[in-house]
Amino acid sequence: MSSPAWTIQKKRDGEELSSAEIHAFIKGLATGDVADYQATAFLMAVFFRGMSLGETVALTEAMLASGERYDLSSISGPKIDKHSTGGVGDKVSLILAPLAAACGLKVPMMSGRGLGHSGGTLDKLESIQNFDVRLSRERFEEELKLIGCSMIGQSATIAPADKKLYALRDVTATVECIPLIVASILSKKIAEGSDALVFDVKVGSGAFMKTRESALKLGRTLSQVSKKMGLKARVLLTDMNQPLGYAVGNSLEMIESIQVLRDQTPDELASGDLKELTIQLCAQMLELGGLARNTVDGRKLAHSKLTNGSAWKVFEEMVRFQGGSIEQIRNTALLPKTSKTVQWKAKKRGFIAKINTEAVGRLLVELGGGRKQAADTIDPAVGLVFHRKLGAKVANGEPIVTAHIPENADKTRLFELEAMFQGAVEISRARKPVPKLIIELF
Repeated sequence: MSSPAWTIQKKRDGEELSSAEIHAFIKGLATGDVADYQATAFLMAVFFRGMSLGETVALTEAMLASGERYDLSSISGPKIDKHSTGGVGDKVSLILAPLAAACGLKVPMMSGRGLGHSGGTLDKLESIQNFDVRLSRERFEEELKLIGCSMIGQSATIAPADKKLYALRDVTATVECIPLIVASILSKKIAEGSDALVFDVKVGSGAFMKTRESALKLGRTLSQVSKKMGLKARVLLTDMNQPLGYAVGNSLEMIESIQVLRDQTPDELASGDLKELTIQLCAQMLELGGLARNTVDGRKLAHSKLTNGSAWKVFEEMVRFQGGSIEQIRNTALLPKTSKTVQWKAKKRGFIAKINTEAVGRLLVELGGGRKQAADTIDPAVGLVFHRKLGAKVANGEPIVTAHIPENADKTRLFELEAMFQGAVEISRARKPVPKLIIELF
């Protein structure tokens, strides 16, 4: 068997690694026989030289084999999950998991936390008092059987090699590497026990993939590797050139999700894009799972379960099972909130032509609602509520957002924060076309 140094050298020189070489390297990483500095050199070699489809499959298999794999075959019904590559205001999972379960699917959803400009599902769920995202395997499976969905964090026994590699990628500027992204995502998703996966690959200013070409390459690789590993897969490329929905911030996004689940979104804060994307993703899941003949039927079923209260009932049951406060979700005024708000207004009349969505995500971090480092504590109450988005006509002095700000923010800090926001928004004299929400589907 080749040594770690030989494996690194081979990839450094642009040669294709064998499955055995990749498995040996990843096994050594998991056991500690491969040092962090060797793993860093391997990551950098992969970043610059890339990987073939066969190598990416082998890397995914090796990372999957480094830990436990859940067997959900004893649970009746199709097990389908969704994965988003992350964005700003993307609270789809909070609505989609209970909605898909209400339609008859089993949704074993292991989610992550926010880091950098991209928000995390676990942080949003934890804005509900006492909501437990650290269920044991037994409780996770019990919830799937009883309720149809479970939303938890990654277990320590799931793909431990990925945990090591991910931490190194974050500090070595090798995050944006498609083979590494694909192996990281799929090793965890396959380990959780899903039969099929729907991928929401974000593209635009608030996404990790800024261009359609890079997003398409990622989506195709996710689809190809999934199928090589025996999973059915569907990929949607979706727009992230503006926040999804109207809320950005953990508690605020939970409130918006509850409004969609209860079909109570205020007209002045329309969540049309959020609701549309959730229904479309659910329809894809239902078709993959065989519970709808096609996505047209899937959309009808998803829409009916959203409007008749079935999805809300499942959400309540999930929150109760995972220890969260039912009182808070029934009365969202009890969720974390800040008493200090300020409106940031248009500096001139015209049309909103551009929103630097990554800058909006970074503004949330500056407000205290996100993390600069993984160990940072977040404030669930802070965030932004958008009144106007791309294509909207605005008058001079008309509010664009209401900012929910930290209680201790002084005038100087408020000035700095507003300047960040104003720098992220462009107002033009003429209306520009608004990007399509769903760019491509395959």
